[in-house]
Amino acid sequence: YHQDWNYVTVKTGDTLDLGSSQLVFIEAPMLHWPDTMFTYMTGENILFSNDGFGQHYASETLFNDAVDQAELYREAMKYYANILNLYSPMVTRKIAEILKMDVPVSMICPSHGVIWREDPLQIVRAYQAWAQNYQENQVTLIYDTMWNSTRRMAECIAEGIHQADPTVTVKIYNSAVDDKNDIVTEVFKSKAILVGSPTINYGYLFSIGGIMEMIRGLKFKNKKAAAFGSYGWSGESVKQITELLQGAGFQVVNDGLRCQWAPDQESQELCRNYGREFAEAVK
Repeated sequence: YHQDWNYVTVKTGDTLDLGSSQLVFIEAPMLHWPDTMFTYMTGENILFSNDGFGQHYASETLFNDAVDQAELYREAMKYYANILNLYSPMVTRKIAEILKMDVPVSMICPSHGVIWREDPLQIVRAYQAWAQNYQENQVTLIYDTMWNSTRRMAECIAEGIHQADPTVTVKIYNSAVDDKNDIVTEVFKSKAILVGSPTINYGYLFSIGGIMEMIRGLKFKNKKAAAFGSYGWSGESVKQITELLQGAGFQVVNDGLRCQWAPDQESQELCRNYGREFAEAVK
């Protein structure tokens, strides 16, 4: 806030009298910057939530009830998964603090994304759920491939998972091609993931290293995982990816699966069986 270019510092509980309304300031550090602050306007009952409850999403219709709901929640979840998941304990505490104020909220206006005017607290309820080690009945496979051998392994493993548990949603992403923020969002939604790469130069492909570093930094909780990959000679990638998964906080359920060269019919069935066993391990 500034008046005649003289800036003032405010903290939680400070107010600014606007005549018919007051601005009440609420510090919200790490949601998602250290200096983040919410502002509540009395009279109008508007919560200006800064980066909280926002999306990287723009619509000329402006309001939550005027856009496609599936698209809106997909973008809201993507924003939470990629930016705020790391700070979930702070999200929980801040929401509890705001709800304890017991003030009416007619609109929530984030600094970017749509304005929540219809049942604005619906996004608050969604954040409460997302902050509690969120997961759905989903398994996500993430892979990179050189000559499609690891891709074929991923497809066969997915078939096996679905054979063992037809109720589970199974999704496959190529980390070298698909959007990294979309992949992270699917990891956020998943109860378990599988990560695969061929072995190259005694290691894994660099896109796998990149996406695993993103995943590690977001500190997902209560998720299971395993590795797989093809190889020609040495075959170190599976062991190394398993170590990455452990370092990222996943419960690794087995030592992983390796297949030499392009998977033949026997190897493809081995992958399906691996998928079936994985599905049983993560039920």
